[in-house]
Amino acid sequence: MKRDPTGFLHLEYEALVAQSLDWKIRTLRGPSAPHSNVGGKDVVMLCSNNYLNLSNHPRLKRAAAQAARTHGAGSGSVRPIAGTMDLHEELEKRIARFKNRDAALFYMSGFATNAGLIPQLVGEGDTIITDELNHGSIIDGCRLTKAQRLIYKHRDMGELENCLREADKASRRILVISDGVFSMDGDIAPVDRIANAAEPYGAMVYIDDSHGEGVLGDGGRGAANHFHVEDKVHVEMGTFSKALGVVGGYAAGSDDLRLFALNKSRTWLLSASHPPATIASCIAAIDVLETEPKWVERLWKNTRYFKKHLVSLGFDIGHSETPITPVMLGESSVAKTFSDRLYEEGVFALPIIFPMVAKDKARIRNIVNAGLTRKDLDFALAAYEKIGKELRVIP
Repeated sequence: MKRDPTGFLHLEYEALVAQSLDWKIRTLRGPSAPHSNVGGKDVVMLCSNNYLNLSNHPRLKRAAAQAARTHGAGSGSVRPIAGTMDLHEELEKRIARFKNRDAALFYMSGFATNAGLIPQLVGEGDTIITDELNHGSIIDGCRLTKAQRLIYKHRDMGELENCLREADKASRRILVISDGVFSMDGDIAPVDRIANAAEPYGAMVYIDDSHGEGVLGDGGRGAANHFHVEDKVHVEMGTFSKALGVVGGYAAGSDDLRLFALNKSRTWLLSASHPPATIASCIAAIDVLETEPKWVERLWKNTRYFKKHLVSLGFDIGHSETPITPVMLGESSVAKTFSDRLYEEGVFALPIIFPMVAKDKARIRNIVNAGLTRKDLDFALAAYEKIGKELRVIP
């Protein structure tokens, strides 16, 4: 029988549908904001990564419009050929200054940073030591290397120490890599303990701070700053697509790191560079963080209020320490029903189910926003209380 070259596409998709594991996309009609129109319905937004509501900040929008007028709609090339504009270089200098680093390199996305840089930092004869709950982009970056991989239990410093001892026996280089904030549970990596454990072994420390940027540390400078170990973290990877409200990833560290990465990292070398409007908006986002501390302060004020009242209603929010606030529900079917009911009540918060989390760890993942008012939070909490009782999740 002749082979059907693409028949598996339909079969595998239908298998996902049968298990209720397929994504059903709801479309924003307008900006990502605390009040958004999703699928034609006005909702309170509780699942955007736009923590500080900077996507709609007037300074970012003005910067984008001005850059399009002065520099055009696109860059015209990849960065190493003809796609590096003065705006790109200005942004990298601003990132380095904001992060208290010598230099930075800006990538197309956070995923592109991990996928392009990790495989160049280690190879055959080396060892990567990675937290078991690290983000998929870290996992894929590690898979692209020929390095040995050692995985330690989540935030388990005893296991990390064991991995370091094992790696030390025969490895040319050792790379310890962890998220700064874990995106599903909202807990924080013990970056200080990771850095201190790695130091005696001469291990390189790489922190993916996608969800810590703009959230933790002095003025939102991230997890390494939060723990006061910037001098012991060799690579800080961050993104502008979350708290900073735009798009694009970066690696910040030494001058040597930047020069190494821009010569060897293929996701940087072979990807067209961001258009001027995007770069100008990223620069403006840093300006806002440096001059308007109220956004980080409001984020944490809203976070504390929302968490406190969810717990008082009887919900389990797991081990969250950040604006990422899961409501643990256990069964995938319960989480999906709960999310659908929230949408009906005017709250947009999506279920996180297997295989993104373990089969018995389904949850609604809420992400608090600095732009939400107390009235918005109370509206969402009232919906949670109503549905929680309706589905017998809370008494």
